[in-house]
Amino acid sequence: MTLALSAGLLVAGAVYLMLRRDMLRIAVGFMLLSHGVNLIIVASGGTSDREEPFGAFTDATGIADPLPQAFVLTAIVISFSMSIFMLVTAIVGKKDDATRDEVDPRTDEEVVS
Repeated sequence: MTLALSAGLLVAGAVYLMLRRDMLRIAVGFMLLSHGVNLIIVASGGTSDREEPFGAFTDATGIADPLPQAFVLTAIVISFSMSIFMLVTAIVGKKDDATRDEVDPRTDEEVVS
């Protein structure tokens, strides 16, 4: 239950941050989303009453599935590289970088700069 609540809170926080316009908030939201998805993948491998996937064991039914653990390890590396790219983009970007077309709320037409 704790794992599900943690993953849910991380994903909810990520969605909230990624809906903002600031690139730094989007990058932090992406990081939270990657952590939440990693928790979900680990939970899919079965976390209760499992032993380590490798080593000395007597019964094969109690062994944890190593595939979700390998997926999470790969996802950590990919999300780290994407996070660095997004943070550099947020730092190098200028204040006047347009992330969407500006629309005049009175006329619903694009504002040409």
